[in-house]
Amino acid sequence: MSIPRDEAKHDVSGTPTVILPGDGDPFRFGGVGGRFQIGGSDTDRRFAVAQLPEVPSRTLVAPLHRHHNEDEYTYVLEGTLGTMVGEEVVTAGPGTWLVKPRGQWHTFWNAGDDPCHVMEIVSPAGFETYFDEVAAAQGDRERLAQINEKYAIDMDFESVPTLCERFGLTAPEVVSQR
Repeated sequence: MSIPRDEAKHDVSGTPTVILPGDGDPFRFGGVGGRFQIGGSDTDRRFAVAQLPEVPSRTLVAPLHRHHNEDEYTYVLEGTLGTMVGEEVVTAGPGTWLVKPRGQWHTFWNAGDDPCHVMEIVSPAGFETYFDEVAAAQGDRERLAQINEKYAIDMDFESVPTLCERFGLTAPEVVSQR
């Protein structure tokens, strides 16, 4: 049984909230699609959960970046995820958690030949609308810089060619914009 999202946001009766695979707010970031299945309004802004069901093979998800407000926790469901936090590079398979603390430069990618499926927990919540705003900016560099400032994110777009060459990756256009 699925509880309508508006009711689930304010349900304090102890009734469980059921979130089905297609529930939540979809987003796209370059060649990667996802869905925020649990938003900040569902958790009193404590955290949000996104699912990235199919990161294409050998694809960089984002340039090196750092969040000043959020920590990210990634759980690998399928495939092989590559992650760089600072200078540390880790390759992780199913069942592995990766922690990307706020203030640390990081990025991640599908390090395998098959699609990669991950869940991302972002704490605190508030990052859920970032991808919609980036998509609406349609490559406008000035607008993208304003969005990154609004969400307190630093992006190093110059890192993309080096990351792609180093790890044998491709990068969607939005990831490699300058």
